[in-house]
Amino acid sequence: MSALRKLSTREPGFLRTLDALLAFDSTQDESIERAVAEILAGVRNIGDAAVLDYTRRFDHLDVTNMAQLELPRREWEAAEASLPAVQREALEQAAARVALYHQRQLAGSWDYTEADGTRLGQKVTPLDRVGLYVPGGKAAYPSSVLMNAIPAKVAGVGELIMVVPTPHGEKNALVLAAARITGIDRIFTIGGAQAIGALAYGTQTIAQVDKITGPGNAYVAAAKRRVFGTVGIDMVAGPSEVLIISDGHGNPDWVAMDLFAQAEHDELAQSILLCTSATFIDAVCASIETLLPQMPRRQTIAASLANRGALIHVTDLDEACAIANRIAPEHLELCVENAEQWIDRIRHAGAIFVGHYSVEALGDYCAGPNHVLPTMRSARFSSPLGVYDFQKRTSIIRISAEGADRLGRIASTLAHGEGLQAHARSAEMRLKN
Repeated sequence: MSALRKLSTREPGFLRTLDALLAFDSTQDESIERAVAEILAGVRNIGDAAVLDYTRRFDHLDVTNMAQLELPRREWEAAEASLPAVQREALEQAAARVALYHQRQLAGSWDYTEADGTRLGQKVTPLDRVGLYVPGGKAAYPSSVLMNAIPAKVAGVGELIMVVPTPHGEKNALVLAAARITGIDRIFTIGGAQAIGALAYGTQTIAQVDKITGPGNAYVAAAKRRVFGTVGIDMVAGPSEVLIISDGHGNPDWVAMDLFAQAEHDELAQSILLCTSATFIDAVCASIETLLPQMPRRQTIAASLANRGALIHVTDLDEACAIANRIAPEHLELCVENAEQWIDRIRHAGAIFVGHYSVEALGDYCAGPNHVLPTMRSARFSSPLGVYDFQKRTSIIRISAEGADRLGRIASTLAHGEGLQAHARSAEMRLKN
């Protein structure tokens, strides 16, 4: 791992070097964009027939009607029953923890009454129907089912439709079991941009949803960007990220493995260490050299660390926190003594893992908080997926006669100032004199 870069904040031009490291080329591939535009247009204009055609072409399934693509509930139940007891119990325990956490996010309607009897408030209602995209085939992520379906169900979403590609008919029992456990309503074995189009526009068989959530490949991401506005989306996520802040205490093997845990996602994932001790950085390097050959995904890890990883020597933890806020990472681990005292210094992060035992991998599966987090510095303005993403808010306005007289005079003045005389007149008609 000699290619893994070591940096120091004392070096001239460090911030420029850091910004270049953080930069991710999100330029949209024109060939992907053209293909996605064609697929979405086909699904929007033709419906089921287009979905069937693309599924035959891309997933190599011999299908002639949409009924073949809807997975009957008995298959979900059979998948769950087929799991080893330890896997089924792990899914159930993770689901229970995720549900318990998200139940605390549930928002309710509210209102208040002013002295003249005017009542103002907000009505909170769940979305009617949500589509959940889940990667399929060999790239199967039951944890994604838990993290997307559970907050939707806690919010009270009326219907949750899951789409999951099954190339060559390959299905994942853990994914189907997670769907059964979380209360998903329907499953269609379709994927790619055609699945996003079917959810966004509706077909003869698949009802249009209000929002689409869940991760996918570049075609899925491009499709989600294009259908936004017709439906809501959770986010267009970039490569996974972890930033570890260390004060030189702790186990360098743990730190190395935590870096690996993000790097193994793909070659564009980003793993960065900020550490106050050059000696500890050297120890982490030694751990990387020792542990990497043992990793089944060592080639991906090595490429990720070489491409976008870094071990950065910082002056102190104050500087580390300042740099962390500049990076605004998806995951941030505070691997320091007295870690609690540094939480308030972190303003921008998708999730903060506090202390040496709060490993990010636990957050991916079963800690409770959602693992769908903002990437590419969007933690500066965005939040983890949650129950609030599956609820919408409607303003409630009940104006009394006295309120109409008082507020009407204000509105009339402002409306005339904007040159909107009908607005002004509408308000003035409710005045007492």
